[in-house]
Amino acid sequence: MSMSGKFITLEGGEGAGKSTQIKALCAFLRGKNIEVVQTREVGGAPSAEAIRELWLTKGEGYWDAHSELLLIMAARREHLIKTIWPALERGAWVVSDRFVDSTRAYQGIGLGLGLDFVEHVYSLIADDFEPDLTLLLDLPVEAGLARMTSRGGQDDRYQQRDIAFHQKLREAYLALAGQDAHRFRIVDASGDAATVSTVIEDIMCKSFGL
Repeated sequence: MSMSGKFITLEGGEGAGKSTQIKALCAFLRGKNIEVVQTREVGGAPSAEAIRELWLTKGEGYWDAHSELLLIMAARREHLIKTIWPALERGAWVVSDRFVDSTRAYQGIGLGLGLDFVEHVYSLIADDFEPDLTLLLDLPVEAGLARMTSRGGQDDRYQQRDIAFHQKLREAYLALAGQDAHRFRIVDASGDAATVSTVIEDIMCKSFGL
């Protein structure tokens, strides 16, 4: 599969500011006359959004952890074949709010399914496809949860989990970044939005010669 575009993902725990930063990043890239597709997971294509609705609105314990992972991977397959890969093939850049690293952190480590199982299923739907760059927005768990609470968030069962779970997720993300330092860039997300955006823009310029 020949792809001339770039695939950028934003990852991080709750309250890290991914939604704000992905909008700023897409605007920055468009200012460089780059065609950008802004997308998200779970979702990013009509069929994937239908799976998101099925998966996310059910309460704690409704899905077996393995079934949940398979639903997410099914949505990801739809996202890849209907949104991500076609855009990359025509030379567009794709910027996604979450991708497979979220599954590695949340289901593989957070829910204890194991990274080997996640990698096996992922390889079946995507082979060895990975983002060109992953921006990990990192901040202390307490700060992220405080941000989420201040804006009235807690709209899914993951956000409602206890602080120990969220700390486990942060550690999982940092471990993933340490294992793939070539692809990951860790961004201190504790500052104000404008400061974080400036850091991300600098990373993009250095990484892609913009």
